[in-house]
Amino acid sequence: MKGMDIRELLLTTRRIALVGASNKPDRASFRVMRFLLERGYEVTPVNPGLAGQEILGRPVVARLADAGPLDLVDVFRRSAEAGAVMDEAVALGARAVWLQLDVVDEAAAARARAQGVTVVMDRCPVIEWRPAGLPDRISAT
Repeated sequence: MKGMDIRELLLTTRRIALVGASNKPDRASFRVMRFLLERGYEVTPVNPGLAGQEILGRPVVARLADAGPLDLVDVFRRSAEAGAVMDEAVALGARAVWLQLDVVDEAAAARARAQGVTVVMDRCPVIEWRPAGLPDRISAT
C-alpha cells in the first residue's frame, strides 16, 4: 500500500460504503460490517438485491452513488467485478478503496492511485486491526 498506511487510513476514516453487503450472519461481509460498526464507523451497506431493507440496523442502498459522501469503499466482489466498483468509487470522490481478501485488480488500482486514491487489496480490516495497534473504538471527530 502506497501513501498512507493502514493504521492511518483506519484512524482517519469515518464513513464506509460496504459493497456486496450480505444480511446472512455467516458471510464475511456481514461479519466485517458488524466489526466496523462496533468500532464506531458509519457503515452504509450497498446491495441492489437488498435495497430498502436493513442490515445490522443500517439501511441498505442499491448503488454506491446513494451511499455518499464516501471516505472508504470496502469491496466484497469478485476480482473480475472489483475494478468497475473501484472506478465508480474514484468517480464519486472516495479517498480510499479497500478490496477484501483474494480480491485483486492491479489495473484498476493503478488508475485509482493515479487519481490520488489510497488502495488496499487482498486484505481484511478485521485481520489488520490488532497488528496496526488500533484502539477498540475509533472516536468520532
